[in-house]
Amino acid sequence: MEPHKLFLTLPLLQALIISHVSLLCAANSNLFREYIGAEFKDVRFSDVPINPNVDFHFILSFAIDYDTSSSPSPTNGNFSVFWDSTNLSPSHVASIKSKNPNVKVALSLGGDTVRGEFAYFNPSSVTSWVSNAVTSLSSIIKKYDLDGIDIDYEHFQADPQTFAESIGLLIETLKRNKVISFASIAPYADDEVQRQYLALWRRYGNIIDYVNFQFYAYDKGTTINQFLSYFDTQSSNYVGGKVLVSFQSDVSRGLTPEDGFFTACKTLKSQKRLHGIFVWSADDSKANGFKYEKQSQEILAAN
Repeated sequence: MEPHKLFLTLPLLQALIISHVSLLCAANSNLFREYIGAEFKDVRFSDVPINPNVDFHFILSFAIDYDTSSSPSPTNGNFSVFWDSTNLSPSHVASIKSKNPNVKVALSLGGDTVRGEFAYFNPSSVTSWVSNAVTSLSSIIKKYDLDGIDIDYEHFQADPQTFAESIGLLIETLKRNKVISFASIAPYADDEVQRQYLALWRRYGNIIDYVNFQFYAYDKGTTINQFLSYFDTQSSNYVGGKVLVSFQSDVSRGLTPEDGFFTACKTLKSQKRLHGIFVWSADDSKANGFKYEKQSQEILAAN
């Protein structure tokens, strides 16, 4: 093939590949996910309405690799439970799963803070962090009979390559060992956060099942058109991924249910691009009777 023809063909080939990946992802899903337990508001799984016609994931928030002292320090991958384990115990997990066959339960790693201070991703080395994380998380996951993990680190004392390798190898190992059946990541529109998660996505996107993009981290007052534009942008960033839409149930940020979130969902569904909805969080939703959870699941379950 002549060189100039090759140069003309490669961009076309790349465009065709991206188009093909987009078509593969052009399908609606009935997946609903909800973070629970971070704010210690005595919420239980059984408080949350569960539509039998959706796939429902509770995400326990959080497991953090810090010690549990009053002034916690990083533990290099040795994770401890920092969610409300009194109301969200192994027996509570067993009960909600036995009564609702469409329910799975995951745990989320990291989060924003621990005891009021930033929770940093701060490994001593990739090898030691992964080894400790696999051991400690396998123990927690088996004790609680969990199904998956979510990655929600938001602060970093490591470069993107270290984050990508550490998290990627963790997911890969837990899946290979059949400890988990799915994994998700929870980035948002911040330059440093995106640097870290996009490095992970480029290297290990093929083993990440869902992208819980925190669309509620955008400014309050976000319009429907802006929201749909943000969705397009993040779908391009995490190309080939199942990017879920989201809202914050205390309606303090982002596109809120009152201001058009569900209209945006219906638009995406009409385009076969509604890959699921997730909510932060059940703790806050308890005060409003989980009305937005009910609406979300009705949209997802509708034909």
